[in-house]
Amino acid sequence: MKRVVVGLSGGVDSSVAAYLLKEQGYEVIGLFMKNWHDDSVTISNECPWLEDSNDALLVAEKLGIPFQTVDLSEQYKEKIVDYMFNEYEQGRTPNPDVLCNREIKFDVFMKIALSLGADYVATGHYCRKGEIEVDGTRGTRAKGEQSKAKPVYQLLAGKDGNKDQSYFLCQLSQEQLAKSLFPIGELTKPEVREIAMKLDLVTAEKKDSQGLCFIGKVRLPEFLQQQLLPKEGLIYEIDANNSIYNQKQPNFNSLEEQLIYESTSISYSHEDGKVVGKHQGAHYFTIGQRKGLNVGGTKEALFIIATDVKTNGIYTGQGTNHPGLFKKTLKVQPSEVHWIREDLALKNGETMQVIARIRYRQALQKATLFQFESGLYVSFEEPQSAITEGQFVAWNIDDELVGSGVIS
Repeated sequence: MKRVVVGLSGGVDSSVAAYLLKEQGYEVIGLFMKNWHDDSVTISNECPWLEDSNDALLVAEKLGIPFQTVDLSEQYKEKIVDYMFNEYEQGRTPNPDVLCNREIKFDVFMKIALSLGADYVATGHYCRKGEIEVDGTRGTRAKGEQSKAKPVYQLLAGKDGNKDQSYFLCQLSQEQLAKSLFPIGELTKPEVREIAMKLDLVTAEKKDSQGLCFIGKVRLPEFLQQQLLPKEGLIYEIDANNSIYNQKQPNFNSLEEQLIYESTSISYSHEDGKVVGKHQGAHYFTIGQRKGLNVGGTKEALFIIATDVKTNGIYTGQGTNHPGLFKKTLKVQPSEVHWIREDLALKNGETMQVIARIRYRQALQKATLFQFESGLYVSFEEPQSAITEGQFVAWNIDDELVGSGVIS
């Protein structure tokens, strides 16, 4: 009998995942990850992880599976929290959920599970895993010679289009996918809740968790203020008709040159705009952000179009259609390009038609990948709003997520 360790988070999704695995005849062990100690930055005075671990324990008891808690807060601090502070300090916006999956759930946690003799690790993610055989030539299925073919694992979108979470797993490797199971990937959220209600699980009607992966309900600015000191600076507004947006495109000698030009952000200076307010530190803000500026009196809402941590300036524009929000092309540094489907990886000079997204919940957008020595360029058919440095771009072929990278 194969043994599976389920990451029981105290939510409905992982509860039902554990139940389904048990039904499928696996030997199931429930493990709760405690990733955070510092209660000084949680929003409410309740201690979220205690409540969650308690719910996870009740679910395990109800399902009749062994349960234990593992404390990963040290690794979490080092791999996720310190990284986040460092990224924000440099004016980038990290995605802790993607990192938490790559570094914690499917690495540190997976190693613990395997040390318990598990064959697989399972989570309550809304995505599916496929398996195909690929021979030596790229992307073609093996015919005849079975000995050469090795299984290749696919990360597929969850059946529930509303809840598809494959994006959060965009940094997983073949080794990690080989040992992963996603039991609820074929179900929709309402179906998952229905199963939990029938089983009378304590998590059946529990709200979906928001906030940082496993930290619980944290207010980001207060969280960041622990280490990044406030530093007063000015907020500038850039007019949508500023000549900066009407500059003539230079003549390019090569496609690569054009892509480099298109993926380079405009650098604004104080002279380009007018002062409309003050802020407490450019490192607390991110592109596309609207809340927290506390500037009134504009016809349309102000959105952040750029932050500059060196000069501590924030640049804003009015309305969702401000030209400063849009860019057609983004770049991923060579070291940051990650292919789940290694057999499909592009060589320098190659291109690929994909559908891609630059954030979770965004509808997939038509795009072309161009691989050069200088990096991978993702060129969208339609300009995209608020492409943000430090976030992940992930690309699909149909419903399969094949690769991803950090936006540079």
